[in-house]
Amino acid sequence: MSSANDNEDCLGWAARDPSGYLSPYKFSRRAIGSEDVSLDITHCGICYADVAWTRNKGGHSKYPLVPGHEITGVVRQVGFRVKHFKVGDHVGVGTYVNSCRECEYCNDGLEVHCSKGPVLTFDGIDVDGTVTKGGYSSYIVVHERYCFRVPDNYPLELAAPLLCAGITVYTPMIRHNMNQPGKTLGVIGLGGLGHLAVKFGKAFGLKVTVFSTSLSKKEEAVSRLGADNFVVSSDEQQMSALANSLDFIIDTAAGDIPFDPYLSLLKTAGVLVLVGFPSEVKFSPVTLILGMKTVSGSVTGGTKQTQEMLNFCALHKIYPEIEVVPIQYSNEALERMIKKDVKYRFVIDIANSLK
Repeated sequence: MSSANDNEDCLGWAARDPSGYLSPYKFSRRAIGSEDVSLDITHCGICYADVAWTRNKGGHSKYPLVPGHEITGVVRQVGFRVKHFKVGDHVGVGTYVNSCRECEYCNDGLEVHCSKGPVLTFDGIDVDGTVTKGGYSSYIVVHERYCFRVPDNYPLELAAPLLCAGITVYTPMIRHNMNQPGKTLGVIGLGGLGHLAVKFGKAFGLKVTVFSTSLSKKEEAVSRLGADNFVVSSDEQQMSALANSLDFIIDTAAGDIPFDPYLSLLKTAGVLVLVGFPSEVKFSPVTLILGMKTVSGSVTGGTKQTQEMLNFCALHKIYPEIEVVPIQYSNEALERMIKKDVKYRFVIDIANSLK
């Protein structure tokens, strides 16, 4: 189904060069296809990927670049073959908007690991050959497979961070069976990802310990987020007291950390999962081999699990801690995020500020 609205100007904010500075930008979205959903964007979470791509940290950014891959909004149009959505539905779009749909990973609902590579929500190459543009914009067109239903009772501004930060920590917890009550979880870092790992851990019935370099985060971790224990990671006495006590550790920190002290905290067959991107990972083989321990990695999640996570959050009333800002504040928000000056995720109010 197509209409005269398909190629209307889309309003957005884009970076024009590696300075990463964002400013207003008009562009056209691709025409809606028979299996596509077009949604008016109401909110978009701010992720560190927005910094990395707008500032060309990977060396492959294509400008003008419109960032944003924690997108929520309301369906305004659907293609005639769309089966799962209708106009007016509350929906979300995450870190990718397409994949080959033929490989073993796509067939298993693990599209993020598509053999040909998923098409990223921004700075990827869309089906029509154009460069994808993200959620710092007024609307987006996406194949329905990569669109998620936000439960009606779940606020759209709170759902946005779940589409990257939330699924990034939820996926490895499910994969490693860390949804079993009574198990022990360690969370390294208490930012956008870490605070959600704590919330999921408590919802799963786990005993949660937060590790941080800053004692100032103890009150937040324990009183506000519900962690059972808080450890200053530089305190050797506190660390050694937890030796061989954790089933699972999730490292959400982007900075480099010494891994041996954390591996020593794992029980036999314990797992340490990386979801942040340190510059290097170093540990002694002995700490891995003795105790049959595992170091693993994980990145967002497949479509099936993303929808499952959204439903789980609605059912258990798991809500990210956010600071809502207008699009005009996006440059300041990115700078504050770099300085870790946010509790715990910025969300842009697109609907009320992008005019």
